[in-house]
Amino acid sequence: MNKRYLIGAIIIVVFIVVGFFAFVDTKVEYANFQHASETHKKTQVKGTWVKEKDAKFDASTNKFTFYMKDESNVEMKVVLDGAEPNNFKMAESVVAKGKMKDGNFHATEVLTKCPSKYEGDGQDVKKSSM
Repeated sequence: MNKRYLIGAIIIVVFIVVGFFAFVDTKVEYANFQHASETHKKTQVKGTWVKEKDAKFDASTNKFTFYMKDESNVEMKVVLDGAEPNNFKMAESVVAKGKMKDGNFHATEVLTKCPSKYEGDGQDVKKSSM
């Protein structure tokens, strides 16, 4: 009977440890490029694409590179593992998730926020009475 309790306790401890590391790995904080370069953790940097600079996809390395300015107006080269994100060229803002490496921000994911065709134009709508 003691062996069953010991095996059960070991299984519970293993699940707790695995769950903790899975949670820590998924917790990604927002930062600017300055903070991202100071920490060795995965961060999310929100900013805008610098359209005046080159953005290109290299099929041989499967990497998409572009330049981005964060909310502190710091410009950085972003290297994304993968192809150009959907609607990238129409994006109002960009969120890059990744880490600083070799002086560039290496992203594993890039999210884009595009203008919505469903948003109003800011004009008041007057209702007419019948």
